[in-house]
Amino acid sequence: MRELCVIEGDGIGHEVVPAAVAVLKVVMPDLVIHNVPAGWDYFQKTGRSIDPGSVDLARHCGAVLAGAANSPSYPVEGYHSPIVRLRRELGTHANLRPTTYLPVPTARAGIDLLVVRENTEDVYAGVESRVEGGAVVEKRITVSASSRIAHTAYMLALQNGRQRVTIVHKGNVLPETDGLFRKVCLEVAQQYGALEVDDLLVDTAAYWMVKEPTRFDVILTLNQYGDILSDMAAAWGGGLGFAPALNLGDAVALAEPVHGTAPDIAGKGIANPTAAILSVAMLLRYHWKLPELALRIESAVNAVLEARLYTADLVGPRSALSTLAYTEQIIQRLQATT
Repeated sequence: MRELCVIEGDGIGHEVVPAAVAVLKVVMPDLVIHNVPAGWDYFQKTGRSIDPGSVDLARHCGAVLAGAANSPSYPVEGYHSPIVRLRRELGTHANLRPTTYLPVPTARAGIDLLVVRENTEDVYAGVESRVEGGAVVEKRITVSASSRIAHTAYMLALQNGRQRVTIVHKGNVLPETDGLFRKVCLEVAQQYGALEVDDLLVDTAAYWMVKEPTRFDVILTLNQYGDILSDMAAAWGGGLGFAPALNLGDAVALAEPVHGTAPDIAGKGIANPTAAILSVAMLLRYHWKLPELALRIESAVNAVLEARLYTADLVGPRSALSTLAYTEQIIQRLQATT
């Protein structure tokens, strides 16, 4: 019996996450769903962004689908992002962000890349402190975490028929941290002789992501750089509304659309659920090892988009489908292939 812990989060999470669950249930009708609250709204009601019991439930299920949570850009006593907490406590060391061509006007033909981002260290570990006149943050890079993410990236590349992995870093300025990451990743690469492995400075990689993103196959990088580069790549895949993600650990996976809570459109029923739907497809492919079911969902999404059935982020509200109507179009195509 497979179980899924579902966290809608805040804002449009209450619309796009249920849409993704509805699609997933078509291909996995026996899936057991556990809904738990978490996020900024929940914090304001209870003083907790997520309950300890919910973290335990997520660990028990082994699979999580989480919508975005609001996180203020200023310190709030007692508040911590529930998604960041889940990533850490569940040990999801790898963040996977694919960008592939979708038949929408905002996408670029030929793009097909995967960003594999180390998910536990770097400045995103959140070790900050105040000093006189300002603040500092700790950048921590270890051999063990760098080796682990390198093995993950190279194995995923081989398993998915990819040929080249590009290590992205800033080792010329940060030789003790980024330089260590580069060194470890290159050493691990020697165990994967079938792959072509090169490296780029992060500013050079950003230039190529803008100029010619199709040059990339797999990007292996640090936490902060991966966050930035994967969002840049998403622009070529149609936009953040089409950008899925999966946080992968040894025994658990956390799927999440990477867009925000979009408070300006929350509750209007017009949000694009594609990123959330493709995120559950990633759960099927990488965690549950059911690539044929993942492909069914991806094919249904492509079929709807090829029919030029779009949500309002692409064509405006007058000629767009609602979140619900768009989801129903995907479900109809899935049911037709059962």
